[in-house]
Amino acid sequence: MHKVRERTDRHHMAESDFLRQPPTLRQLQPSAHFNDIAVMGNAPDLRYVRYEKSRENEYVAAMRQLISKDLSEPYSIYVYRYFLYQWGDLCFLAMDDKDEMVGVVVSKLEPHRDGPLRGYIAMLAVREEYRGRGIATKLVRMAIDAMIERDADEIVLETEITNTGAMKLYERLGFLRSKQLHRYYLNGNSAYRLVLYLKEGVGAIRTGLVDPYGLPPSVPGLSDACGGHSHANMGSLI
Repeated sequence: MHKVRERTDRHHMAESDFLRQPPTLRQLQPSAHFNDIAVMGNAPDLRYVRYEKSRENEYVAAMRQLISKDLSEPYSIYVYRYFLYQWGDLCFLAMDDKDEMVGVVVSKLEPHRDGPLRGYIAMLAVREEYRGRGIATKLVRMAIDAMIERDADEIVLETEITNTGAMKLYERLGFLRSKQLHRYYLNGNSAYRLVLYLKEGVGAIRTGLVDPYGLPPSVPGLSDACGGHSHANMGSLI
């Protein structure tokens, strides 16, 4: 299964112009409906690091190679730069013992229509042979924690309605289905928009109604599961 992005003439825009305008991006998920439940004793010796501007050429090349495996055509390098130049601190990488990238999550955080401070998980990919070991969950948790530190109100993403593995991953982390997007992807598949409310009442900001999900002020388990460790030292979370 291939995930496709919406075509755009921004492939040919000057970089300075592109960075002022967000790319039209379809949420990508792993091509397989991966099961991200960690297998005890089967986790590789990995390091989890935050994106570093000083290693841009190295990281972006590896990132594009990893993510392009799940797309019918690759994203322009400007798509990556749009996110990394502005929100590089919300990008996290899983590196193996040879310092090769085996997983990545790319996110952004900005006010949504003059309302809540909304995080967005734009890209998530794990090398196929490393799936099923909790890597994707760990990367997403790191992105969530980083956005919480920056006072995010909510986090959203989209995923195909047929991608049950990804749905289970996000729902275990507290995401809720907020909307179905008919024929959202160019391949004709529909998507669910998922939202994680991080503060009490945020879900009612746009509707003026009490949050129908009745969520508590914080999402249970987000901090406790980390055991109080820094992002880079978090253990397997599922």
